[in-house]
Amino acid sequence: MKTIYLAGGCFWGVQKYFDQFDGVISTEVGYANGPEKAPSYEEVCQSCGHAETVKIVYDETKITLTELLKYYFLVIDPTSVNKQGNDIGIQYRTGIYYTTEDQLQEAQKAYQAEEKKVGEKLKVELEPIHNFYTAEQYHQKYLEKNPSGYCHIPSKMFKLEK
Repeated sequence: MKTIYLAGGCFWGVQKYFDQFDGVISTEVGYANGPEKAPSYEEVCQSCGHAETVKIVYDETKITLTELLKYYFLVIDPTSVNKQGNDIGIQYRTGIYYTTEDQLQEAQKAYQAEEKKVGEKLKVELEPIHNFYTAEQYHQKYLEKNPSGYCHIPSKMFKLEK
């Protein structure tokens, strides 16, 4: 099993989106790459420096990081800074936070391909995971518990072929 951390705006939709793919073993929402202090949701909303992020544990024999990142780029605007959908603020920045050098190399290839596709420099952070703090329990699997909750990801994206 491998772990990657993806920030793509509001973490509710990003979690639900990645839960649908075969090979994704588990997901957990939390706050990443901010100051070395576990924040509350309220602190994150006050721009304390963390990004809403989804920790994804995946079986690389069933789904590759390249595939995960292909799906990731389908649901974010990689040219936007601190904004996805109607969500605005530093906590909604986009980021690929890797755990190994192999992941960095694979992510760099996907990143460069996406830059070529969009024709400009991406605003997606590509860096190692520095810290990750699990979000409050009510945020975990939020859209499963609250199907009519807001999400910047179109609902049709939750039914992709596996």
